Amino acid sequence: MNSVELFAGGGGLALASSLSGFRHSFLVEWDKDSAKTLKQNISELHLRSASSIFNGDIQSVDFSRYSEKIDLLSGGPPCQPFSIGGKAKAYNDQRDMFPEAARALAEIKPKAFVFENVRGLLRKNFSKYFGYIVLQLTYPEIRRKSNQSWEDHLSVLEKHQTSRSFYKGLKYNVVFRLVNAADYGIPQKRERVFIVGFRSDIKGSWSFPEPTHSKEALDYSKYVTGDYWKKHSIPFKVNSGSTLKIPFDSNKKPWVTVRDVLSDLLVPNNRVIKIPNHVIQPGAKQYAGHTGSLLDEPSKTIKAGSHGVPGGENMVVLDDGSVRYYTVREAARIQTFPDNYIFPCSWTESMRQIGNAVPVQLGKIVVDSVARMLKNEKK
Repeated sequence: MNSVELFAGGGGLALASSLSGFRHSFLVEWDKDSAKTLKQNISELHLRSASSIFNGDIQSVDFSRYSEKIDLLSGGPPCQPFSIGGKAKAYNDQRDMFPEAARALAEIKPKAFVFENVRGLLRKNFSKYFGYIVLQLTYPEIRRKSNQSWEDHLSVLEKHQTSRSFYKGLKYNVVFRLVNAADYGIPQKRERVFIVGFRSDIKGSWSFPEPTHSKEALDYSKYVTGDYWKKHSIPFKVNSGSTLKIPFDSNKKPWVTVRDVLSDLLVPNNRVIKIPNHVIQPGAKQYAGHTGSLLDEPSKTIKAGSHGVPGGENMVVLDDGSVRYYTVREAARIQTFPDNYIFPCSWTESMRQIGNAVPVQLGKIVVDSVARMLKNEKK
């Protein structure tokens, strides 16, 4: 199955799609450093050559050459217009690229699409505009005119949505969901919005994959059975506040922790492990409101920054109570990038790319389910 990736960034969702069996015909990324990372990982992304990567302005791209030749359109439109940590200008922010995503959808006409963004997109004061985004993706061929405000365009789309007349143009059945990555086995508390759509002629039914992991299951393995500590050869730790009782009725697995995925990298005395991108950066400090991630919990959300990230999200608290910054490799593992996926840029730039990325395995879970739907439809 063929795919096109928009706003590819450092390649989180693009890698997820390739692992799900899609072959990228074209990737679009504006940022030159992110494009450098994509080119560094051509083989991991299953690209034939670097010519498949377009490093430039998406607004200059004519996607009509891919019309009805693509199974999946995916990407993460820039999140800064909606991020809680940003200025939250939404439709007044020039970085709002959802209109371009809708244009690509109209020109490519893929069988399905997957877009991802920050949870800030669902903020109450963005609710009207988010509804507008969903309707743009539902009726991508009903384009906004040059002299038309987005509110007027929204009214046009709403009339199509509520009209009894049969609409013959391109239409997608669109659903969205806010998910916590930790609930799907990602070693990170990271809430993101996935927007998924299927072309209206695609037969079948689809829903978001259900969570597979839980905090309660982790607490049970720590404070009731002690299995978590046994696994890491650590003395049993008691939590007097735990209310979990035997038997614990749950079919979910424990949340995955920082220690679960970084134990081989968290060596004493900052001894360097010879693995790509694993270089320890000095200078991390812990103070009120600026604390790192605990080893025996999923990580805080990896942010697109380094030294100045508020809350200390890109730091880890070691067993002796000291803190240090995540290395690029550690942050990449938290985002479930494989160790053979290389980030060739500086620490600061690599951390930005990793912080902006979709956790690879979370993206794969969603895209896998979309792929199954498309394969079943073909049968």
